[in-house]
Amino acid sequence: MKPAIVAKLKTELTPLFSDNEIQNFTCLILERVAGLSYTEIFTHDDFKFSNEQLLIIDQIIERLKNKEPIQYILGETDFLKSRFWVDGRALIPRPETEELITWVIESNIKEQPKILDIGTGCGCIAISLGQKIKNSNISAFDISLDALHLAHENAEINNVFVRFYHVNILKQPIWDETFDIIVSNPPYVLQSEKADMDENVLNFEPSIALFVSDDDPLLFYRHIGQFALNQLNPEGQLFFEINQAFGKEIIKLLKKNGFKDVELRQDLSGHDRFVKATK
Repeated sequence: MKPAIVAKLKTELTPLFSDNEIQNFTCLILERVAGLSYTEIFTHDDFKFSNEQLLIIDQIIERLKNKEPIQYILGETDFLKSRFWVDGRALIPRPETEELITWVIESNIKEQPKILDIGTGCGCIAISLGQKIKNSNISAFDISLDALHLAHENAEINNVFVRFYHVNILKQPIWDETFDIIVSNPPYVLQSEKADMDENVLNFEPSIALFVSDDDPLLFYRHIGQFALNQLNPEGQLFFEINQAFGKEIIKLLKKNGFKDVELRQDLSGHDRFVKATK
């Protein structure tokens, strides 16, 4: 027999979400609200909740019905086994970006690399690299002050020191430091792709971090590529997360600009998703 609260979540959310999504939501909600483990949730017959806890669960259900992302509702998400605060100030970290970070870590050949994350958002790339690469020196740019404040909070809770800078990379051709690694997950979703996107993304996540004009889909790659040419040390590495439709074009752009050993890699879903290039 399912606990009453588990049955309630399933009944209320079934019209909008798959069984797997509902099970995931149930685990996240009951862990956050009542500190229950997966085993407790699905092996015990019932639980005792306070009126306050029941009210919180009802509020979460209503927000889910409004298609608000569960990560924003709970205010946090896991990324590479670390906890990050998330809200409407920045994009929710995606699993694909975990793959990008893993590639950066595997490719690093420096003992104390200087790393720059361009478009840091909630800070997940910069902070994760600071955690995983010993004695690394991490800097991060973002155009959004709100995102930078969130990223700074995440750096503090994860005990990682990152130098954060308020920078519009489209207007920043040079910098007073050089780096061994530059990594970026810039806006790459075309405006024309909005029609195929979920409401929870379109209505809640910041559009400035998502979209680029159909007329210039390589805008950020062009600017960041040129910046990287100026700011990377010899044999320095540039990493991008990309729109799967433009892998060949981005490779061509980077080679034309003088990068070598340009490599395109697919994500676990088989889509062209990441590019690495060497100065």
